[in-house]
Amino acid sequence: MKLGFVSAGVRGARLGLRCARTIRATVFATLAICVLWAPYPVQAEQPNFIGENGDWKAYTFKRGSETVCYMASTPEKSTGDYNSRARIYALITNDPGQGVDNQFSIVTGYTYRKDSSVNIEIGGTRFELFTDDDKAWTRGPEDDAKLIGAMIAGADMIVEGTSSRGTATTDTYSLIGFTATKRVIDQACSQ
Repeated sequence: MKLGFVSAGVRGARLGLRCARTIRATVFATLAICVLWAPYPVQAEQPNFIGENGDWKAYTFKRGSETVCYMASTPEKSTGDYNSRARIYALITNDPGQGVDNQFSIVTGYTYRKDSSVNIEIGGTRFELFTDDDKAWTRGPEDDAKLIGAMIAGADMIVEGTSSRGTATTDTYSLIGFTATKRVIDQACSQ
């Protein structure tokens, strides 16, 4: 009986973590989309551009009195048998007020197949992310750290996913400028 309760508690905690990561990443992804490539001003407070290195851009924004930092990039190459696709981003977020440090996420430009995974390869090392709607995340901070470590050491990142319609996609991101841009957000939002 106790084991069932503990197991349910662990599942509940995992679901809570997944929901929290989903909500935070949705907010950051929306801001990134609005700021990085939107032609019109956003009604909410505009994030501040704080740096660009290679293919990565860094921003901050204020949430009350707290500063949130993120960096983003778009793929240099995208393949798949699709007619249209919304914008695609890889993001790293630092949100000291929420205890978030170096959270990795993907916004893919389509809705992922339900209960599917995203596979990432960097320099021969593979990572598996969980999906929700049009976003994907690692399982937690330890996986974020491993993935970001590979990004620092790597030259490019290949992201493979499957849409709700069954379309397989492959997005290739350049990691040129990743490390320098990460230093910018780490300095602007240190824990």
